[in-house]
Amino acid sequence: MSADEALAKAEELLERLNERREQLERLAEADDVDGEAAVDLIAELAELARQIEAELTRARTIADAGG
Repeated sequence: MSADEALAKAEELLERLNERREQLERLAEADDVDGEAAVDLIAELAELARQIEAELTRARTIADAGG
């Protein structure tokens, strides 16, 4: 995997994270908030953030190695 591929993957994950964040915002604005759905979305946001961080670290490592 190249640094560019890792960055592209991070961008894809960031797009998914933003979609989930928007879902969470819509859920928070609802009159009858589904607490379980909110917790699930927050957990998914955390996982996506972890994956983004891993891809950025991978890209940095590859770039530092001259790849």
